[in-house]
Amino acid sequence: MSLKNNVILITGAGGGLGSTAALTLAKQGAQIILLDKIIPKLEICYDAIIAANAPEPIMYPFDLAGATENDYQELANRLEEKYGALQGLLHSALEFSSFTPIALHSTKDWGHGLNVNLNAPFILTRVLLPVLQKSQHASIVFTSDSSARNAPAYSGAYGVAKIALEGFAKILAEELEAAQKIRVNVLVPGPVDSPFRKRAYPAEDKNKLPAMDSLANAYSYLFTSQSIGITGQVIDARTFHL
Repeated sequence: MSLKNNVILITGAGGGLGSTAALTLAKQGAQIILLDKIIPKLEICYDAIIAANAPEPIMYPFDLAGATENDYQELANRLEEKYGALQGLLHSALEFSSFTPIALHSTKDWGHGLNVNLNAPFILTRVLLPVLQKSQHASIVFTSDSSARNAPAYSGAYGVAKIALEGFAKILAEELEAAQKIRVNVLVPGPVDSPFRKRAYPAEDKNKLPAMDSLANAYSYLFTSQSIGITGQVIDARTFHL
């Protein structure tokens, strides 16, 4: 399914899953806006897309945690001025340092975790809704976590944020469903051989995990016309089949 003339913004585009999604969707013709705070990682993703002979992406260095509401609004204004409309928004950025007992969770780390994992998706989605609504069809995808959804011990602010994020996605999907223009879904990648997985579970045998590009079909489904009419759903990549 072609994504030609589709403009899709991806947060955390320098990360493992974000860059995987960016390359997957760019290969289908999408104009990708790569958003991340670490410029060298953005450049690696940019180079991979160019090497694939896909449309040249746009790099947008942006610190989700440190940005003000004005910064978010400026991003939305720039996208509207340049493209007129937006067809996709993938929230792939995450903040996770380590598993920590609540009794030892610092207020600073708690606030930072909620800012990146929950508040940033809310603000970015809100400011971009008018730009997304200018498309005939648009897709918003939030990235959740298969373990955090079960509220395991020591998952801290990260776990709380992922639980809340799924609730936010459900509320938003119901609010937008009547207009039948913007679909809102959650992707649960499951355990894959990603940088995040290596950091969270360093002793795990990563050879037994699926590669990140195993998520390509799920990303394609969520952003192409195949998923039009599908909203308010949690898509688990472990059981997903086209």
